[in-house]
Amino acid sequence: MKTTELRQKDAEGLKAEVKSLQKAHFNLRMQKATQQLNNTSTLRQTRRAIARAKTILAEKQAAGQ
Repeated sequence: MKTTELRQKDAEGLKAEVKSLQKAHFNLRMQKATQQLNNTSTLRQTRRAIARAKTILAEKQAAGQ
């Protein structure tokens, strides 16, 4: 998800997005551990997407929204 799309969400929507991304990242880690993951770059992509969403959430909370 792009940053412009994340910035349009409210704090609750961002929290839900972070939670779903973390769940997806966990599932990818389990697939990697069982050697079922073909494209390991998705781990990096989800990790960065989580960081992006958390950063925007922190900005919104600091601004008092």
